[in-house]
Parts: sequence; structure tokens; C-alpha cells
Amino acid sequence: MTTIDNFNFAGKKAFVRVDFNVPLDENFNITDDTRIRAAMPTLKKIIADGGRLIIASHMGRPKKNPDPKYSLKYILAHVSEKLGVEVKFADDCLKAQDAVAALKDGEALLLENVRFYAEEEGKPRGIEKDDPAYDAAKKELKAAQKEFAKTLAAYADVYVNDAFGTAHRKHGTTAVMADYFDADHKMFGYLMSKEVNAVDKVMNSIVHPFTAIMGGSKVSTKIEIIENLLTKVDNLILCGGMTYTFKKAMGGTIGQSLCEDDKLELALDIMKKAKENNVNLLLAIDSVVADDFSPNANTQVVASDAIPEGWEGLDIGPKTIELFKEAIVNSKTILWNGPCGVFEMDKFAVGSKAIADAICEATKNGAYSLIGGGDSVACINKFGLADQVSYVSTGGGALLEAIEGKVLPGIAAVQG
Repeated sequence: MTTIDNFNFAGKKAFVRVDFNVPLDENFNITDDTRIRAAMPTLKKIIADGGRLIIASHMGRPKKNPDPKYSLKYILAHVSEKLGVEVKFADDCLKAQDAVAALKDGEALLLENVRFYAEEEGKPRGIEKDDPAYDAAKKELKAAQKEFAKTLAAYADVYVNDAFGTAHRKHGTTAVMADYFDADHKMFGYLMSKEVNAVDKVMNSIVHPFTAIMGGSKVSTKIEIIENLLTKVDNLILCGGMTYTFKKAMGGTIGQSLCEDDKLELALDIMKKAKENNVNLLLAIDSVVADDFSPNANTQVVASDAIPEGWEGLDIGPKTIELFKEAIVNSKTILWNGPCGVFEMDKFAVGSKAIADAICEATKNGAYSLIGGGDSVACINKFGLADQVSYVSTGGGALLEAIEGKVLPGIAAVQG
């Protein structure tokens, strides 16, 4: 497969799909430019080669065309500053032919939000899914999506996908467009390559022992990931709010802790499958419980299956920290998705911090560690430890679907 490193973009028009869906405040100022900075190596490589750069992205979930509050014009100056060249702007992504034709070598153009067009997502607007007209409208829109992608593909000589965060969506610019380029003229950007390699390391190129740490409030949202991991890991640590569904399923008392009462049988089934696969399934043995969901709540440490009425588990306890730490520091491959407690409140961040420290220690000793999923990334960043693990993924839903074992359309479209 062609890679960005071995391709010379000189004189070539390169269409690069990035993920510049960055958060903005009420005055349209960027509050976190991580995604923009992450794409810069790819964009700078093309400019340095003397390529003609066409940048495409979505922003938010616009409901009409145009939808001014989701315009990419608000980030134009910042993208220009980071890229080191003045980036031009096309205020309609589908009518940018003249702006593209005017590009000279080493110049860059940012297209307006591709999601202004419903064809990008291929989902009808203004029609509910239970409406009898929805399926027909979607079928018609899918056909229109191909024409949308074909028009945008005609802008460029080469297609580069550097938007891992949207790789799980078969959208016009994230997957369908790639069909209009041959294998020598479509490739991943640097960020996408890193993400693909990171997923491969923890799912297909595993060095054992392999420990996965899965947090979160609900078992139901992680079931497909858990079931896929049960065929790969040596240790599976389940923590966060889902702990208490397991504890109740085993006959414990959990007070006011989070629990999915309709998933108790599922919890027991997961435990059975772990045993059948010789997976060491680790759950909290003690918890930091509180009498209120508040940073000012009274707290105590109790057994995770003997929580008093009126109290709820908001973090793992000291015995659990030692239990989890022992598994983590002796691992050679580590995946962390989801904190161990309500880390946003410092009082209940102790367990998650201990987990992060253990992952860093294992990484220092040669383990490969991948951190992914929104809360895990926020967690590792809060503790200032992102530079002490192997890789922090930029993809939330995309990473989770990859861990589930699903084929991501944005990856398959380029890899073939």
C-alpha cells in the first residue's frame, strides 16, 4: 500500500480528510486544538513537497445548509497559523472548483463543513426513522452520496485520510471518496497510520501477558468489546459503575450504586465466559463510597459487595488498587478504556490515578500501552501522564468499534 512517506506530492492536488471538529466557546474561539495539531504533520508534509493542499472536515451536527454556527471559517486563522501558510477558504465545499483550480504549489485551501450537505452522512434530515418515507429517502440519499463523493474526488489527484475519529462512519469524504482513486493514489495520513498501527498492536500483534482495563457506567455499552477481548486477554479488569451490576449479580448489596438490573444475567454470563477462556477477570473488592454524588460528600471504604443503604460506590478502594496494579505492572500489552471512578472530582480520582501510574510503570518497563475512549483520554491528560504511555488515541467511537473487532469503513476504503 502507498504510504504518505514514500509519495511525492509535488505539483499534485491532495484532498486530505481531517477531523477538525474542535470545541468552540460562545464567541467561536477554539478551546482545545488537539485535533488540529494532530493533523499538522500530514498537512505540512504535503506543503513541504510542493503539493496543492485541499483540507476537508466536518464540524458538529448541522441540520441545514448552511448552518452558520458550524462553519469552519472560525478555525481558518488558527489552521493558517499552525500550518505556517495563509489558508484560503471555500465557503461551499461542493462549489470549490475555481478555488481549487487557482491553487499553486505549496498553497492550501480549507473547504466549508462537508456535513452542510446531507449527502456526506447519507442520512435524511427532517424525517424520523419510524416515518414510512425514511427508508426511501435514505436509499435516494445514498445514491446522491456517490455523486457528492465523485464531485469532491474530481478536485484532487490523490486522496489522504487522516481522520481516524470518523473512520467508523461510511460517509462521503471518509470512505466513499476513496473508491474514485486507484491504490497508488490513496493513503493514510500520519495520524491515521499511528492509530491503525496502535489498534493492530493491541488486537493482532499481542505480546503477553495482555491486560485490558474497561471502565464505564454500563455493562451494556461495552458488551461487544468485552466479548471480543475475552478471546485475546490474559487479564480483564472491569471497573467504574459497571462493577456494581456484577456485584449485585453475585448476590452482593450495593446501596445506591449504579446498576443495570436487566443485565444481571449478562454479568454472570461474562464471568462464565471469562472462566471458560482462562481469563483472569478482576473486579473491585473494596470501594470508596459516598453518601452523596458530590465532592463534599462523606466517604468511607467498604467491601464492594457490602455497601450500606444510602451510599454509592464512586471509586475503587486501596485493596483493589493493589490488586489491579499487580496485574498491570506485570503486563506487556495494556489497553485502557474507561476510568475507575468519578475522576472529575479529585476526591474520587485516586483509583484512576493509581491505574494510570501503574500503566506508566509498565510502559517504562517495556510494555505497549494504548489509552483510548473519551473519558480515559481526559483522565490521562488530567494527571499529566499522556507522554508516559505508548499511545493516546484520538478516536472515541472509531477505536471502540475497532476493539469490538469491526471493520472500519474509513480504513477498509484505503486498504482495499
